[in-house]
Amino acid sequence: MNPPQQAVILCGGLGTRLRPLTDTMPKPLVSVNGRPFLEYLIEQIRAQGIRRILLLTGYRGEMIREYFGTGETLGVEICYSHGPAEWDTGRRIWEARGQFDPQFLLLYSDNFVQFNLQRLRALHQKHGVPITLLLAPKEKGNIRVSADGRVEAYDKTRSGCGFDNVEVGYMLVERDLVLEDFPTYAGFPDFNFSALLKEFALQAKISGLVVHDPYHSVSDPARLQLMCEYLKPKRILLVDRDGTLNKKAPQGEYITNWSKFEWIPEAKQAMKDLAKEGFKYIVITNQAGIARKMIDPDDLEKIHQNMIEELAAEGVEVLKVYMSPHHWDEDSFMRKPSPGMFFQAAKEYNLRMDRCLYVGDDERDCQAAVNAGCGMVYVSIENTPPSLAEYPTPYFMAKTLQDSVGQIRDIYHGWEAIA
Repeated sequence: MNPPQQAVILCGGLGTRLRPLTDTMPKPLVSVNGRPFLEYLIEQIRAQGIRRILLLTGYRGEMIREYFGTGETLGVEICYSHGPAEWDTGRRIWEARGQFDPQFLLLYSDNFVQFNLQRLRALHQKHGVPITLLLAPKEKGNIRVSADGRVEAYDKTRSGCGFDNVEVGYMLVERDLVLEDFPTYAGFPDFNFSALLKEFALQAKISGLVVHDPYHSVSDPARLQLMCEYLKPKRILLVDRDGTLNKKAPQGEYITNWSKFEWIPEAKQAMKDLAKEGFKYIVITNQAGIARKMIDPDDLEKIHQNMIEELAAEGVEVLKVYMSPHHWDEDSFMRKPSPGMFFQAAKEYNLRMDRCLYVGDDERDCQAAVNAGCGMVYVSIENTPPSLAEYPTPYFMAKTLQDSVGQIRDIYHGWEAIA
């Protein structure tokens, strides 16, 4: 089956929790760093390869149409389905049914989370269901999901047991399989779409892909402020340690104390060069020597503290070192190539992973970047590309970190230009 070519975005709500901002404008047009939030959402959809967008407008919908028009300036084709502000989400979807593709991506207009459309489609096809949701882990969530991604129950009251995920407002929808049940819901055609989600969950008609990258919302003033910070460009470079910043120990051995830590001169100079332009660093490193009892945790802490202090003395700020002590047999989500440490950094520093680069020298680093949704600088003295089924975006190779300074600078400047 071909990837979906259409996204449908619900843009009709009153946005009452955002008052007084929404007294004069619809919620999708609320400013995030000087641009309407909906513009960020459209650009995200376009980056996933979807160029046709249908906006289901209601409250002050004419302002949305006036701002976005046909979508030409954003490189997309935008159409509209407009109805009264009083319409609920089910009614808004039903009235626009004649404009839907057989399969489409349905989104709410107040949430933002990184996602991989290819992985969403793979789960959707695996279960053969009418709807596949994006989910995020959350205490007191509204979704209970099985280990294989089957949504078992939906509870809008968030009062049930085992409901430890929440829907984040992105879903892949089979038009005909969903719309055929609409007339059976109480209050049809004017009902809330969540009623259908609840019933479909009970009938095992929904699957859910859990994303661990933090999600954000513009639904109230506090969350809007966090969204502004999240979408603001940041010159933060993620870097591996051994083989990237310092020379590796012989195979099977580890850097066990500071006296054995030897900088790669080009890497240190690159960090200094980029620091002069405002770059800061987060180090993400596997250290299985702890699990293997070959490194003392206190000695490792001293290595990292000395590394941070030496760099600071030369004008380089390392915000934090994230370290996995796990053995490779533990299958830990916190050990690369799993992306747990990346998502920790994203949460603590409000990072947008698709606007970050990771620098590393191992195929596992590249796979970790793919899993985290960030870009990659693959450092290889031999200039040998990694063998991967999927490559990070963006991705490029360099013999040393110093050789990559120009491209790193250009990529971050490019992100800043479109922010």
